[in-house]
Amino acid sequence: MSYMDEASIDEITQGWLARNGMNSCLFCGFQTENGVVYQHQGHLFEAAKRMSVHITEAHQSAAAALLAMDRRYTGLTQVQQEVLVHLQAGSTDKQTAAKMGIAEATVRSHRFKLKEKEKQAKLFLALMAQKPEREKLVPYHEGAVMRDERYAVTEAEAEKILDTYLKEGREGPLSSFPRKEKRKLVLLRHLAEQFEPQRTYEEKEINEHLKQKYDDFVTLRRYLIEYGFLDRSRDGSSYWVKHTRPAPQDF
Repeated sequence: MSYMDEASIDEITQGWLARNGMNSCLFCGFQTENGVVYQHQGHLFEAAKRMSVHITEAHQSAAAALLAMDRRYTGLTQVQQEVLVHLQAGSTDKQTAAKMGIAEATVRSHRFKLKEKEKQAKLFLALMAQKPEREKLVPYHEGAVMRDERYAVTEAEAEKILDTYLKEGREGPLSSFPRKEKRKLVLLRHLAEQFEPQRTYEEKEINEHLKQKYDDFVTLRRYLIEYGFLDRSRDGSSYWVKHTRPAPQDF
């Protein structure tokens, strides 16, 4: 699940979202469950507060985590990101200019451009909110390593692809494995969803499951890693759903 894609502006600002009794960090997949009391560093926290503490400890702040994201997600240049980092820290234009080694007027120019970008973003969101209802696109998966037209697949198209390659039903084996990227991504997503988030698997567990889906299980395993659905340890001994690696238990 791509938590960022379904989060509201307020949820992105706080760094986590709440769905179905679970609170999920937008940046690493750490989760807390409502109704559970968490013991952490000698203190007891209810679920929402524990998540808030996690954001601060693991990511410094939601703003810091957002600014650390790749520019293809934020749309910011490296200089704009650096200016925002200093502004978030409370630096004046003069202090920011000195830290970045640029003119104070240049900092003011970037601040003006960022303000214009904010206005444009508001108008764009308003326009998108009024667009006619169309077929829903399948959202990016959380660990997507590239985000382009290969991901432009509607839910109806995805279902058709699954029907084509899973002739014995959704839990059955693949009849073949496609070369076309869109089809490949749909099938890899389907396979990845069969692994539990927040759980670590041994390589033999991954292999045994994929063997039941397709003879060339090594290729499936490699693609699941390459396309960002699964991640693994350096020695290849353990695997997990990317961005949802089990967090250390609180004691």
